[in-house]
Order: sequence, then structure tokens, then C-alpha cells
Amino acid sequence: MNLHTDPFLGNDFACDDIEKSAVVIIPFPYEGGVSYGTGAAGAPYKILEASAYLEEYDEVLRSEPWKNGIATLGIPEIARDPEEVMRQLESLVTPVLQRNALPIILGGDHSITTGALRAMNAVYGEFSVLQLDAHADLRDEYENSRHSHACAMARARELTPHVAQLGVRSMSSAEAKLIRDNNYTVCTMHDYRSDKSSLDELIAFLPNPFYLTIDVDVLDWSVVSSTGTPEPGGFTWDEIIGILSEILNCRRVVGIDVVELAAMEGDNRSAFAVAKLIYKMIGYQFQNSV
Repeated sequence: MNLHTDPFLGNDFACDDIEKSAVVIIPFPYEGGVSYGTGAAGAPYKILEASAYLEEYDEVLRSEPWKNGIATLGIPEIARDPEEVMRQLESLVTPVLQRNALPIILGGDHSITTGALRAMNAVYGEFSVLQLDAHADLRDEYENSRHSHACAMARARELTPHVAQLGVRSMSSAEAKLIRDNNYTVCTMHDYRSDKSSLDELIAFLPNPFYLTIDVDVLDWSVVSSTGTPEPGGFTWDEIIGILSEILNCRRVVGIDVVELAAMEGDNRSAFAVAKLIYKMIGYQFQNSV
């Protein structure tokens, strides 16, 4: 696997030996599954660029997460056919999982999660998925495609029954009926904010290992404003950090993707926030190691 010439955190703090890295950043700029705003294909470039301006020291954890080893793969030439795209990402994620490193995939739109989950299925068999997202993404097909970003969790549920969803505040009537009829574990933002459901309850019955998929539209516009399908009323920075720290402390998270950031001219803040969120997750994942 080739390494990126402009890696996450910049060359001063990146690991140049993938075999010694605890974390492998996989930029994957695919946006063939979008249905509204564009720009997801440019997001990995923006995140990597912004990450070079992060401080390497985490003042909360009082540690330097980069010392665990963070390698960044070179950006591949993305296939055109959606099914080939999924196979392509699966082939990148599988060897990372096999050597017990943590893959963090930079999307791209949410359809790419399918490729990563196929790798999870191949390596682990049984696993759980936690989705942080403003949208339910449970359509079986959208705009004549089963690989639309609106179908990401429908495809996930074909690979594992252990799926939970948090932060949802937009869904179709058909998705709502599907959730009710199948008793899916979905915590809407309204239920979370009104204390009708907690994170502990949401993940209590989900087995390890965990895959975490984060659509940045789960965040409030004050944190990330550039995203393909924005919704008002998302998580604040402190809320999302609290949620992720709890998940990474109590569950064995073995794979992460961060999707649906849109590269928009004039907005560097959104990419910086996403880059910092990723670095925070790495810190919480390995907080007892350095």
C-alpha cells in the first residue's frame, strides 16, 4: 500500500511505516451516491490539509495521540461502477483489520460504508454498527440505486442485525414504518434530548467489535456547516465529544468512517472541525497507551 505524500497531521507527526502504525487513515473520495449537495469527493483532501494545523498535544487527555503511529494511505483512483467501488474499499480495509490496526476512512459519501462493512464481515463475522447521522438512511433503493447514500443502513442491516442509530432527525414515512415494524434501535435527536433514550440504553445489547460510522450532518451547523444534506438541530461540539469518548471507552471500536463533509470554497472551519474530531477519537481510543 502506498502512503500519502501529505498525510494526516503532516509529515512531522505521521508514521511512515504502515506496519508499525496503530491507525491507518484511508482517504476515499467517492461521491457517486449523493442525492443533493456535492463536494464529498473533495472532503478527504480538505481534511488532510486542515489536519496539518492541529496541535499534536491533547490538553484534555494530556497526551500526544500521534505517538501511537498514524499512517495515511495514498488516495486511490476510484472506480466508476458502485459495486466495484465497494470491492475497492473492502480490499483496502481488510488488511488493516487483519493486523488489528484501526482503519479510519475519510469519505466521500455515506454509500462507502458498505465496502468497509464487507471487510468487517470478512474479518470478524459478527460485529455491531453504530451510526451517528441526521438521517435514517434505511431506504432499500433511492433514485434507482441500492448504493445511494440514503441506503447506507439498509445495506448495513444485510450484513449484521446489530445496528443502532443515534441523532436521527429526518426520515421518510416508509422508514418510520420500517423502524416500528422491525423494532429497530433508533434514537432520534428528539428522544435523546428529551431524555427518553440514553447512549447506554442504545448500545447495551450490541456485541463487540464495533464499527462507528459518522455522517458529519449529525453535528450542528455551528460545528460543521459544509455537508451535502444539512439538517438543523445537531449535536454541539461538547455533546459529540462526550458521546464519542464514552463509546471509545466502553466498546471495542475496530473501524471508523467519517463521511459527507462537503468541500466548499471559503469554508475551512468545517474541515478543521472534522480533522480535530478524528484526532480526538484517536486520543480516546488509545488514551492509556501513551
